[in-house]
This record gives sequence, structure tokens and C-alpha cells, in this order.
Amino acid sequence: MVEYAGACWSEIVRQRARLPHALSSLLDWTHPNRRIFYRTGDRTLCTGIPSSPEADTPVTMAAIGSRGTVTEFRGFNADEDAQKLRKGMKGVGTDESAIIEVLAKRTIAQRQLIKQAFKKAVGKDLLDELKGELTGNFEKVVLGLLMPSPVYSAYELRNAIKGAGTDEGCLIDILASQNNQEMRAIIAAYKNEYGKDLEEDVCSDTSGMFQRVLVSLLTANRDESDRVDQAQAVQDAKDMYEAGEARWGTDEVKFLTVLCIRNRQHLLRVFEEYQKISNRDIEESIKREMSGNLEDAFLAIVKCLRNKPAFFAERLYKSMKGLGTTDSILIRVMVSRCEIDMLDIKAQFQKMYGKTLYSFIKGDCSGDYRNILLQLCGSDS
Repeated sequence: MVEYAGACWSEIVRQRARLPHALSSLLDWTHPNRRIFYRTGDRTLCTGIPSSPEADTPVTMAAIGSRGTVTEFRGFNADEDAQKLRKGMKGVGTDESAIIEVLAKRTIAQRQLIKQAFKKAVGKDLLDELKGELTGNFEKVVLGLLMPSPVYSAYELRNAIKGAGTDEGCLIDILASQNNQEMRAIIAAYKNEYGKDLEEDVCSDTSGMFQRVLVSLLTANRDESDRVDQAQAVQDAKDMYEAGEARWGTDEVKFLTVLCIRNRQHLLRVFEEYQKISNRDIEESIKREMSGNLEDAFLAIVKCLRNKPAFFAERLYKSMKGLGTTDSILIRVMVSRCEIDMLDIKAQFQKMYGKTLYSFIKGDCSGDYRNILLQLCGSDS
């Protein structure tokens, strides 16, 4: 059950300096007084969005990260944006450019206010209206942008496991890249949106050691301190070496114990010690010792710990290289990271592949779908 606290806007501003990514767990749940709530650990803070002219006016609708291409739109007016969207959908045909101009240039927090303003002015739900007007991949991007970050992740996870077949890549991409706070927000959003337990649903659709890795990640219990125990780092490296390269067969549990529990700084030291012991990079050993979804899961964990923007740059590249495009990956990464670290992802993409992300999207996609992705991508640099 989500608890609501009536903290005022000044409290949000004050807390943001010492609560990194506090806004990253914005949930699409609003109290009857029209305030939007943000989950920060064991606290719930609200923006203090006014429900009456006498109420305090919020001073910012900031992005959930500091390295995104989508930033707070200055001079934001939710009512005006709602009217622009209404006009774009009124009559015969749809003005997709108007939809892009509004939604691709507003933060998640601002889009929530646009949704409220649209319902107030039109008496209809904005998402429902857009579903009736749009189709295909363009629709998927637009609807994704209107969901708060944890709700969008929950939505993607739900689609990955419901029905016939499982999109294991989606499970890995999302679950391997979250910190503890983000993971708990996703679990709460999943329960709120679908009335189901995320861990139970994941377990019903996966099996074996791959399932155990995902369940471990879902506990949201990784050590997030910066403490490095040198002796333990050496021992962890030895344990993984002896569980893999040094024996016939692989004891995957040893890898799980180290990779899913230890903190990032400690693991970076473990990887250095592993290189000394085995004369191989940890990623190379994982590829040699494991296969399939388990290999992909452990590799994703290691890559996210080392350089998360580089991990997502690789996912974007693989979604577009060769014939055809894996639109589900392209959409998920562009929507979920545009407000967090897309600037760093773009830089890593160019460094790794010698071409800009912008040029890849421009050459691989078309129409309004391409236009909105390019807007989320930002300039060709």
C-alpha cells in the first residue's frame, strides 16, 4: 500500500540535493488533492501541485536524472499543452508533430500534469484518446512517455511475461540495471497496476539458475555502500575462478552470490583481482562458462556495474544493426533513459561504434516514429 505524505514543495527541493534520483521513482498515483507523489526510500514526498489558487506553486518539474536529453521545459503550462494536444487530435486526421512537440519536450512530472489538465478540460483520459488516434511504434513511444518511470518498467515487464512465450531480454535489461530504490518502486508499481506480485510472475515464467538470478535481483538488497574489502575482493575472485575456469563444470551459485549482492566499488576491485588470477576478463569467463539467458543475465549485471551508459549503447546498437530493427528494445531504451542519462549513452555509442546514435536512428526508422525518437535522442553530436 502506498502511503501518502503531505510534504510541501520546499521539502522536495531541499531533499533533492541529498536524495539522488529521488524523482526517479515517480509513481502515477495521485491523491484526491491532485498532488503527485514521489517515493524516496521509506518516505513519500509530494510536489505540492496546487488544487486551489491559494496553494503554493511548485518551482520546478525537474527531470529524474541530470544527464538526459529531455529536461524541464521552461515556461511550462499544463493547460496550454493539453489544449495543443486536443487540437492535434480534433477533427479528421491527427497532427503528430504537435504531439511530438509537446510530449517529447516535457519531463515525466510535467506530462503527469498535462494528463490531469487534459482530463479536466476534455472530460476524457489522454491515454485513451491517444490510443484511438495513433498506431504502431509511434503509439508505443507516446504511451510510454506518458507513464512514470516505475510504471513504464512494470508495464514492460508485464508484457514480457504475459501470454505465450517470455521476452527474457526485457527482463534482463530492466532488472539488471536498477538500484535498490528503483527496484522497489517497480515492484510497488507492478502490484498497484496489475494486482500481482512481480516475483511470483517472474518465477512462473522462468526456471533454473536464470530464475534464481532474477529473484536475487528482485530482493532489491544489494549492498550500496562504497566500502571495498580488499581481502574479501581477493576471496570473491578466487571463489568465482574456482567455481568456473578452474573446474570441470560451473558452480553458478558462486557467481550469483558475488555478482548480485556485493556493492559496485567492491565488484570493480573483484574484477581486477579476477583478471590477475585467471588472466581473463570476467566477461570472457562468463561467456566461456555459461550460455543462454544465464550468460546474458550475468553479462548484463557486470556491464551495468562497469558502465551503464555503455550497456545501453550496446543494446541500442544491436537493436538496429543488420537487417530489420528490434523496435521493442529501441523504444524501451529511448523512452526509459531519455530523462536520465541519454547524453552519456550517446557519447558511449559514438565512442564504441564510430557513428552517432542520431544517424543510426535516422537511417533505421521512418515517419513520425523516427521523428519522435530523434527528438528524444537530441542533437546529432
